Amino acid sequence: MSTEFAQKLQTYADLIVKVGLNIQPGQRLVLGNIMNFGVNIQTAPLVREIAKAAYKVGARFVNVMWGDEELQLIRLQHAPRDSFAEYPTWQVSGTVEYLEREDALLGIVGNDPDLLKGQDPELVGMMQQTATGYFQPILSYTSRMAVNWSVAAAAVPSWAAKVFPDLAPEEQMSSLWEAIFAACRVNQADPIAAWQAHIDQLVARGDYLNHKRYTALNYRAPGTDLTVGLPTAHRWQGSGRVTSENGIAFTPNMPTEEVFSLPHKEQTEGVVTASKPLDYGGTLIEDFSLTFAGGRVVQVAARKGEALLRKLVESDEGAGRLGEVALVPHSSPIAHSALLFYNTLFDENAASHLALGQAYKLSLVGSEGMADDEFAAAGGNQSMIHVDFMIGSAAMAVDGVTDDGALEPIMRSGEWAFDL
Repeated sequence: MSTEFAQKLQTYADLIVKVGLNIQPGQRLVLGNIMNFGVNIQTAPLVREIAKAAYKVGARFVNVMWGDEELQLIRLQHAPRDSFAEYPTWQVSGTVEYLEREDALLGIVGNDPDLLKGQDPELVGMMQQTATGYFQPILSYTSRMAVNWSVAAAAVPSWAAKVFPDLAPEEQMSSLWEAIFAACRVNQADPIAAWQAHIDQLVARGDYLNHKRYTALNYRAPGTDLTVGLPTAHRWQGSGRVTSENGIAFTPNMPTEEVFSLPHKEQTEGVVTASKPLDYGGTLIEDFSLTFAGGRVVQVAARKGEALLRKLVESDEGAGRLGEVALVPHSSPIAHSALLFYNTLFDENAASHLALGQAYKLSLVGSEGMADDEFAAAGGNQSMIHVDFMIGSAAMAVDGVTDDGALEPIMRSGEWAFDL
């Protein structure tokens, strides 16, 4: 490890702790079960730097739930076919113990996008559905922003080889790390100040959209003609600045380029075509489209992974409805890199996106302490999944629909169509 790389890795870890999580003195930190699997053991160098950074700001204890993604593949290849409803519930109960104490939670993504390629889609879907079901107690905390949590990334060889297939193996890892550092503003002269300026811009975009009070969004692009209704009390915000129920301002995703809100669960109509592949639990779903009527997916099509996509939208009653709308300019640093990361954390911040499943309660004004049935009555979707997929491109146009049905430009050619 070169001195320069070691310094960048330390800076990155500091950003994750101070900007992503904003860990407070006395808080504990658990790394692990935020994306339905443990922390990949190959990400250990970054995890160790995060632990050091957390202790420096006053963390009381840092604990890691390790995982080995290869074990998922081994399970699919060799485990009894009737065993895929099994799940390590101790991981969930252990994580919930931290969340009940208002401690911090961090997920580290760094995995092989093709890990489960060629495996039985029924078994893959069953394994994912089982994990998602048991994950609900954790999702109930993260979806309502009960505590400060975040997701960041670490390069691993299999992921690097997928993103940079034409490079020599020794160059693939360094190139992926540099792409991660660039996307997360590690290379800026003052990374924390750069993040603050970026967050301020996202907040300003959200404030503009909140002032407009659009009743719906209309999306148009090749293969896409979609209208998404918005609840009356919807709230836009930049994901760079979220305040948890315990009063800690944090950044749920690093990197982040989006402003987001919640759609009305019953008011999505039309067809939308994904602009990037979706990596779902180690399986790629590619060249896919969804058709909506009355807010629900009524038709799916995919060149690759269609069976898994069908199983995904049938996970529960709310899985085939939208839980998030997010706007990202095509000129974002991640899009500007021209890289396809095959990783939702990065690819969703290169393009406007939607999410199937659970809506975030904080995206509804007055939702603090709101019961689930009240949230549903206001238009908020509920599900045991929350899966983002990318739809934006340089050909995307987005309009806001006013009370009188007029259309006002929000995005043109994938870029913001209004000035601040």
